[in-house]
Amino acid sequence: MARYKLTIEYDGTPYRGWQRQPDVPSVQEHLENALASFTQQRIETFVAGRTDAGVHARGQVVHCDLADTPDPFTVMQALNFYLREETICIVDTAQVEDSFNARTSATRREYLYHIINRRAPLALERDRAWHVIEPLDIEAMRAGAALLLGTHDFTSYRAAECQAKSPIRTLDRIDIAQENDRIYLHFAARSFLHHMVRNIVGTLRLVGGGKWQPKQVQEALEAHDRTAAGPTAAAHGLTLMHVSY
Repeated sequence: MARYKLTIEYDGTPYRGWQRQPDVPSVQEHLENALASFTQQRIETFVAGRTDAGVHARGQVVHCDLADTPDPFTVMQALNFYLREETICIVDTAQVEDSFNARTSATRREYLYHIINRRAPLALERDRAWHVIEPLDIEAMRAGAALLLGTHDFTSYRAAECQAKSPIRTLDRIDIAQENDRIYLHFAARSFLHHMVRNIVGTLRLVGGGKWQPKQVQEALEAHDRTAAGPTAAAHGLTLMHVSY
C-alpha cells in the first residue's frame, strides 16, 4: 500500500461542490470513479478543503492509498485519461509518507476571489468572477479588510451551518489589488470556516459601495452573530489557489 498526493485543478461550475452526494455530480465522485477505473478497486480520497458548489480550484490537494505502487507520472496520466470528459485534471502527483494527510498536514491555504466591477454584463467570465455593477472604493475595502487580520472569533463571518468546533481562526493575509475593472482579493490562513471568505467579501462589497464604513467590519466581527455581517458573495468568484505543507 502506498500513499499518493494529488494536486488538482477544476472548474467547479458543473459540480455541486467537492464532496460526494447522492444523485448530484461532485468533484470527489468523478475523481474516485477515475481511480476505480484505473485500479479496478474502490479508492477513498481525502481532501485539503471541501469547496462548495460552483467554487473552483487551481491547487486543491487530495491524498489516497493505492494497493500497488505505480510511479506518480503513471497515476497522473491514467487519471487524466479517465477524467478527459470532465473539467477536472491532475496537475501533479507525488508518492508521500503514510503520515501525510491532505487536510490535517496543511499549514496554509490560499484563496483568490475575483470581482469584475463594470456596468456591462460578463460574457467570457460569467462563471469565474462576481459581477458587481456599482463602483467600488478599493481603499475603503482595504481599510475594512485590515481590521480582520490576526486571530479572532469569526462567528459573524461563518455559515450558520458551519460544523467547525471552534470559530477562532487566524487570518494571515487579505490583499486587495485592482487592474482596470478587475478586483482581486487574496486570502491566506492555516484554515478557514465554512463560507468565511465569501462572507468577508460580501461584507467588503458593502464597504466598497459606500453602504458601510470600514469600522463596521470590525463591529460586525465583535458582534459574534452571522446576521451582523454582510451577505455571502457568489461562489463562482472563488478559487482555491494553493495549499502549503
